[in-house]
Amino acid sequence: MPPDRFDTSKPFITLAVLVLVWFLVPTVAKRVSRIGFYELQAPVEVSASYLRELQDYWSWRTRSKTDIYNAYQDLGGVAAHYAHAAEENVALRREVEKLETLLRLPTFADYRSESARVVSRDLNGWWQRLIVRKGSAHGIVKGAPVIFAGGVAGRISEVHRTTAVVDLISSSSVRLAASFEDDDRPVSFQGGINPPFSRPQATAEFVPLDLYATPAKPKALVTSGLGGVFPRGLRLGTVTILNPSPDGLFKTGRVFLDPRLNELTEVSILIPLDPL
Repeated sequence: MPPDRFDTSKPFITLAVLVLVWFLVPTVAKRVSRIGFYELQAPVEVSASYLRELQDYWSWRTRSKTDIYNAYQDLGGVAAHYAHAAEENVALRREVEKLETLLRLPTFADYRSESARVVSRDLNGWWQRLIVRKGSAHGIVKGAPVIFAGGVAGRISEVHRTTAVVDLISSSSVRLAASFEDDDRPVSFQGGINPPFSRPQATAEFVPLDLYATPAKPKALVTSGLGGVFPRGLRLGTVTILNPSPDGLFKTGRVFLDPRLNELTEVSILIPLDPL
């Protein structure tokens, strides 16, 4: 006996009804249900993150005393290096304050740094995101800059109670004002489509025609400080070549980002001390 046509089309009718109902649901209800689902899912991911750290702890407990002693010696050298770097940082800060006073330059807004552990990654070709183990309970706010040892990592796009979502600067959703390290004129920085397991890249646009970059003499791209989100001078990436744009008025270039963006385990979130 041939199957009834209604029975074969029943799944499609059900799907169409569900889609129609979803479109008719008010936006507020959609947002509440989405946030509720995320808050329900977040403890599972956070717990998995703690379990991974506990696993690492017990794996270190199985190491021999010789391995632990060698690691301790290496850590001592790293600690001495960072202690010296901290002293240099204090001296440089005093020098910057002195120059700002002499030149009557405005001082930048002070930030406090909140370190956060990475819970999970979503590094597909269309967007590049991280979920970190800090949220509104720790003072994290939407739009806050996120940095790491290589410069700018991204910015906070969503904030929940105990977690937050970071859009990496390699994501196509990130656009910000930048400038070259030896030039104060602003240019546009735009993330792009980055395939998995490749070095993250972005694009620099609206570059003045008199600027040049070559593989032998690359140019470092940094934040310009315009827009009031990112402090000035944070490293973004390196440009090795600049080509004229189609209109011939500016240049464009590919920005090579720090490859460690794909391997981040911990980041720092900058929170303004005096938010506007």
